[in-house]
Amino acid sequence: MSIHEVFMPALSSTMTEGKIVSWVKSPGDKVEKGETVVVVESDKADMDVETFYEGFLAHIIVEAGETAPVGSAIAFIAETEAEIEQAKSLANSGGMAANATSSPEPIPATASATTPALVSQNGSNHKEGRLVASPRARKLAKELKVDLTTLQGSGPHGRIVAEDIEALSNKGKQPATTPVAPPAPVPSSTPVAPPAPRTPAPIPAVAAVPGQIVPLTTFQNAVVRNMVATISVPVFRVGYTITTDGLDKLYKQIKSKGVTMTALLAKAVAVTLQKHPLLNASYSDQGIVYHSDINISVAVAMDDGGLITPVLQNADAVDIYSLSRTWKSLVDRARAKQLQPQEYNSGTFTLSNLGMFGVDKFDAILPPGQGSILAIGASCPQVVATADGLFGVRQQMQVNITSDHRIIYGAHAAAFLQDLAKLIETNPQSLTM
Repeated sequence: MSIHEVFMPALSSTMTEGKIVSWVKSPGDKVEKGETVVVVESDKADMDVETFYEGFLAHIIVEAGETAPVGSAIAFIAETEAEIEQAKSLANSGGMAANATSSPEPIPATASATTPALVSQNGSNHKEGRLVASPRARKLAKELKVDLTTLQGSGPHGRIVAEDIEALSNKGKQPATTPVAPPAPVPSSTPVAPPAPRTPAPIPAVAAVPGQIVPLTTFQNAVVRNMVATISVPVFRVGYTITTDGLDKLYKQIKSKGVTMTALLAKAVAVTLQKHPLLNASYSDQGIVYHSDINISVAVAMDDGGLITPVLQNADAVDIYSLSRTWKSLVDRARAKQLQPQEYNSGTFTLSNLGMFGVDKFDAILPPGQGSILAIGASCPQVVATADGLFGVRQQMQVNITSDHRIIYGAHAAAFLQDLAKLIETNPQSLTM
């Protein structure tokens, strides 16, 4: 008998359980080795999960909408149709019997292409010639009667995403092999408000009935675990006022070229971190971990609850135009739950912005595994005393840094903020070089 258990994979280092978003295959369907069979919601994103085996999806143990611990069985795959009924009997008896053939070990904390079990994260194991499409794209394609095999996806590794289907539907015809244009970029958060402030897109409220208890989503549970983990870390906070007239002027000049204020601020922070590697470091039991790259995480609120921090990798070395394009893509895919793990868990320093909501100042909570997070408030006109002894109006914003006091001290944080202010106030043009 050749019946294999399908295990709940660990799709991130913090994932302890996963939620079944949807089963791509139904019981009795033929499955090929490396084919997507189920979509799992981890603590950060929805992942396509592929099977290591060829055969038939014999029985589903964990239905769509239900959760299961990492490493637990969620389905059975039989190598032949004749064994489907035997697999169902095994499920009814409570699991794999002793006479069943060897089953794979539960997947370790980080799934990879070499793991002998269910792998793949949003097409990371993409094979030439194999159709890769997001769950939402498959659903839309079915509803709109679109043949996915005629499309070339605009997502990572040629993955077909929902926007590809929508764009095709809007055209009213289905080209054979013409690539679909990338989706329109999602407006990025603008930590510093220019003189003519823009209204941020509202975050949809979660529908709830008064008196009702609404279970936390997988995303929200992940946030809870991370926040609880920070309680044991001794932190301190330092505030600073930065004049942004020069930065606002620069933003107006290059905004039409696709540059976002988020990218400008991330770039400014990253360049400043070059002079302050300790602020880009993190604590470990072995000592201070000095990271070789400067990767800036930026907090983004999800529409359905929770928080994710897409990462601008090597933000100090990437030009501002490429950085802005990357940021737009990250935000778009973050809200579609299509980020790769490396795109949200590789940050070395975090920015959190509530300035676009008109918040003057606030304190941010230090993310686990990082040494500092910078909270950015709104840029507002302020009456200030000028160098010539008169009064003037300047655009100013309040920033507050929260740092791990085990490795970073007050003088370190103050020196970093001083250099960041100097860059933004006196030489913002250098951010475009």
